[in-house]
Amino acid sequence: MASPQPGYPPNGQPGYEQYQQEQYDPNQREVPENASPAVGGPPAPTAGGRRKRNYAGQAYDFGGGANSALGGQQQGGGAYPGPPAMQSQPQPGYPGPAYGSNSASPGMGGTPGYGQPPPAVGGYQPPDPTYPTHGGPPAQPGIAGVTQGMSNLAMSGQGQNVPLQMQGQVQGHPTMNQLIPTDLLNQHLDVSELSRPPPQINLPPNSSVTPSPDANCSPKYVRSTLNAVPTTHSLLKKSKLPFALVIQPYSSLHDHEDPVPVVPDQVIARCRRCRSYINPFATFLDQGHRWRCNMCNLTNEVPQAFDWDAAAQKQLDRWSRPELNHSVVEFVAPQEYMVRPPQPLVYLFLFDVSYNSVTNGLLATGARCILESLDRIPNADRRTRLGFMAVDSSLHYFSIPRDDSENGEPSMMVVSDLDEPFLPTPVDLLVTLTECRENIENFLGKLQEMFQNTQNAGSCMGSALRAGHKLISPVGGKLTVLSASLPNLGHGKLEMREDKKILGTSKESTLLQTANSFYKSFAVECSKNQVSIDMFLFSSQYQDVASLSNLPRYTGGQTYFYPGWNAARSEDAIKFAREFSDYLSAEIGLEAVLRVRATTGLRMSTFYGNFFNRSSDLCAFPAFPRDQGYVVEVAIDESLTKGVVCLQSAVLHTTCNGERRIRVMTLALPTTQSLADIYASADQAAIATVFSHKAVERALGSGLEPARDALRAKLVEFLQTYRKELAGGNMGGGGLQFPTNLRCLPVLFLGLIKNIGLRQSAQIPSDMRSAALCQLSTLPLPLLIQFIYPRMYSLHDMPDSAGLPDEETGDTVLPPAISLSSQSLVPYGLYLIDDGQTQFLWVGREAVPQLVEDVFEVPDRTQLKVGKTTLPVLDNDFNERVRAIVEKSRDHRSKGVGSIIVPSLYVVREDGEPGMRLWAQSMLVEDRADQGVSLVQWLGTMRGKMNEPEGFLSSFQ
Repeated sequence: MASPQPGYPPNGQPGYEQYQQEQYDPNQREVPENASPAVGGPPAPTAGGRRKRNYAGQAYDFGGGANSALGGQQQGGGAYPGPPAMQSQPQPGYPGPAYGSNSASPGMGGTPGYGQPPPAVGGYQPPDPTYPTHGGPPAQPGIAGVTQGMSNLAMSGQGQNVPLQMQGQVQGHPTMNQLIPTDLLNQHLDVSELSRPPPQINLPPNSSVTPSPDANCSPKYVRSTLNAVPTTHSLLKKSKLPFALVIQPYSSLHDHEDPVPVVPDQVIARCRRCRSYINPFATFLDQGHRWRCNMCNLTNEVPQAFDWDAAAQKQLDRWSRPELNHSVVEFVAPQEYMVRPPQPLVYLFLFDVSYNSVTNGLLATGARCILESLDRIPNADRRTRLGFMAVDSSLHYFSIPRDDSENGEPSMMVVSDLDEPFLPTPVDLLVTLTECRENIENFLGKLQEMFQNTQNAGSCMGSALRAGHKLISPVGGKLTVLSASLPNLGHGKLEMREDKKILGTSKESTLLQTANSFYKSFAVECSKNQVSIDMFLFSSQYQDVASLSNLPRYTGGQTYFYPGWNAARSEDAIKFAREFSDYLSAEIGLEAVLRVRATTGLRMSTFYGNFFNRSSDLCAFPAFPRDQGYVVEVAIDESLTKGVVCLQSAVLHTTCNGERRIRVMTLALPTTQSLADIYASADQAAIATVFSHKAVERALGSGLEPARDALRAKLVEFLQTYRKELAGGNMGGGGLQFPTNLRCLPVLFLGLIKNIGLRQSAQIPSDMRSAALCQLSTLPLPLLIQFIYPRMYSLHDMPDSAGLPDEETGDTVLPPAISLSSQSLVPYGLYLIDDGQTQFLWVGREAVPQLVEDVFEVPDRTQLKVGKTTLPVLDNDFNERVRAIVEKSRDHRSKGVGSIIVPSLYVVREDGEPGMRLWAQSMLVEDRADQGVSLVQWLGTMRGKMNEPEGFLSSFQ
């Protein structure tokens, strides 16, 4: 999604270009600019020690394992985003206070590490004595008294003094992050650095209007590649670093798992010119009657009801309003933000009922999972609607009557016209869950029986999608496709085009591109009508994921790929059931748009992710998922004169419970004229995320090799720029110098190049590669980094606390992560390797019998069954701890993200089946494998390339 897409006109609405506001209706019509938010609304919501088995000691002296050198290092685990070993000892390259706090604050002393409650995330100093406090002279009753009350500003004992923020003054200068060099060649990579927070944001004192610790945006929601922004375009260009935001508006599948403050009174203060929302970095003027926009500097009137509680009919304390204390808030939108009632939640399920789907158990498993998950589908407003269609060589519609009707039996209607599919009946094809619950259950229980003897191998899924679109487009909603066949009839017909001879060659890229233009054009049509598509693909043969994935890509959906899936294998059935049930329970947003605004001089230039780019700065989502991340590149068009710039992301959406809301996330960053400050404040994980999206775009547009070349060239650019501009041209006595805070960037780029989506190999089926490219362009940042550089834990010699609940948090403690290298493995060891999508339990060739028996309940490793498995539940301490670690490693919530993915677990013996062993070894990013280089070779190559002229390779521009 690198550029705006044509063919999405604003339906002729007047004033479209002038009015810069997220909109509601399915055709994205604009709200009149003079519309005023309504006044009123509801009031604001005010483990014990256990014996440790010395398995390693049974084979060798204890201490030879991967964790032996860690000493007293703290253990991993815990809630996002606290890093291991961060608070007790200062780490090189990460000095000073917590993320977003202000190092210039007097009297703060030693600030605790990131993730601790005390520090001020908003970069706020102790407030001036003129800050308002509770109390003050009594106000006159009614809204008329607000004007009189604001002259006092509820400042107890402070007379008519006004805070410095309200006078638009910011004093002092922040202390920027220190640039600390490291030698990439001679200093060992500490993988725990990948879990550390981004470099802190150092804002000037009193940058925010309230002293709230939540005034600046948490990196859980928005991360910037640069936490110190260059003041000019030329300085940014000189740095060669990208300036972009990595945005993840939701960090969980459900609101209660990660609630954000809600502003329920429908009083929304927005700038008249740039349409930004008031936030903690705005300033108040004229004794609080007006506020100055921190984006465009325009002075605006404060809404009259801003300080009034309409429900309680009394004056509010302005300084307690959520939008002035929290950078991430949700506004309940008033009627003026709507042109029709909020859309209900709609799911239309398209079942593949061809021979493949019936024989591998997909139809039966899918129907049963929906049946058992009906209570989990959001339906608080009792408006949720469901529909069902079946697809083989014909279209099968199902009419489901209401529960109180005389004939409660569902009926099936078959349509064989695939060119112009029509709706056989106008009613009962899309039914309300509440009114038809019993008959829906009855239908789902019988669905498998209807097709259990089929021999039909046809699939007209393209025609079914068109018919489904016709059915739900008047309302909008989700098309959920469950398919185990290649669409081979009707619209969007696809053919088998996989050719093993071209895998690994320059021609392979043709297999990653769309084979039929229907899929992109139809997806754009769906987006216009608020229809989103999710693809669940299960074929054991070629299914053309490259073509089918276009449907989710432009409609805010996702592609879920299950290669070789079969319900007869319990692990497969359980994995899909868990994931599909969570998918149905997710509280997605509907008919949503995303817009990012910024301080004057900054412009959003390029957008990446699964959505439709409706205009130059507006991204349209028929449904807004909770398990995806997005990247927005920022251009510097004018020199920045402010000490602080702000970037505000806003998602206007309808909740699945029928409420129109706006989620607003405001990030404040300091500016600098120093290249050293820019490099010292660069976020390596965010940079890697940006180039993951860019590499996918390059791979789909130009090919896999150009994408890999561009990654190599970009890393060389970083290294050359640092040596030339900040290291005085010094090669560091044979080393490779780079900032400590970017020490993991080279291995992350290597992991990208070695990822299954981009790796040079003739053994990767194109469907597997296409599915991986979908992951590389949609995963939230924590999961993407793990997908690029998996986590590996040593289990046979893990610390005593690992696998047990933490005494304070109750979370399972993970062992320390170790380097992804065969040098980390000992032959008697047991290791867990997890990339967030797949888990491997690696059993060494000399693993002692007691370890194997305790974990797997087999007397000897030679009898150990390799492949996809589920660990047995045994009554011993070590088995319980290993199972707890496997489950904790799957826990996405502890990483600060929402995801439905349940990684499959494979057991791999070092001396076992070669294919399985090579697959697991492909996760060892630092090793040489297939046609990939080792980390040492990679760094050596980079050092050699630094002596070549700049621009010798085509990099990302």
